[in-house]
Amino acid sequence: MTPLNEAASGLEDVRRRMAEAAQRAGRRADSVHLIAASKTQPIAALQQLVDCGQTRFGESRMQEALVKIAHFAELGLEWHFIGHLQSKKARLVPGQFSWVHSIDSAGTAARIGAEADRLGVSVNLLLQVNIADDPAKHGVPESGLFALAETILAQPHAGIRLCGLMTIGRADAPADVTRKNFARLRELLEQCRRRFGSEFRELSMGMSGDYEMAIEEGATLVRVGSALFGARA
Repeated sequence: MTPLNEAASGLEDVRRRMAEAAQRAGRRADSVHLIAASKTQPIAALQQLVDCGQTRFGESRMQEALVKIAHFAELGLEWHFIGHLQSKKARLVPGQFSWVHSIDSAGTAARIGAEADRLGVSVNLLLQVNIADDPAKHGVPESGLFALAETILAQPHAGIRLCGLMTIGRADAPADVTRKNFARLRELLEQCRRRFGSEFRELSMGMSGDYEMAIEEGATLVRVGSALFGARA
């Protein structure tokens, strides 16, 4: 099997599993979007997926990402920043990324907003919630979620749109615990929607090992890497 056929096969398998998970949850397959988590992957690997119709990519390292974004600039791909964003690099987001999944401070959101306003562009923001209380992960604790959302929504920046939540499942957690955490994030999104408005509608949760479960619990965005590209060396 050629590398392109391998990429096509992997992408087809992930999309099939996503559709089946959505069906089990009584949802439409097109209610969930696949973000190809392409950190550390070479441009050639991304090109294989682009050739198979994948248009959404997630990156976690700013300098690496900017090289890839420039390479594919003419294709209109949608870029998501899915890793922890250092505040000093927040100004690099507008004009490059359409989405940031990992907002956990008002200051970072403000820096993105100020630069987005200056450039006349918009960025969709998701609040990262450390729903599993994992000391190894970033994210606002559940107890601080509403206050953070209120602070960001009060900022005078037209270039940012707060539209949902993100979490990362704890790697060592049993499946039933991960499912419970995903379900809790869905409940928090519903609370945010009632409290802040209908723009809170996106749930970014689920990676290669648990994206099907995440979809069953309401994910609208799944961040899949190794299931598409293979294990990192």
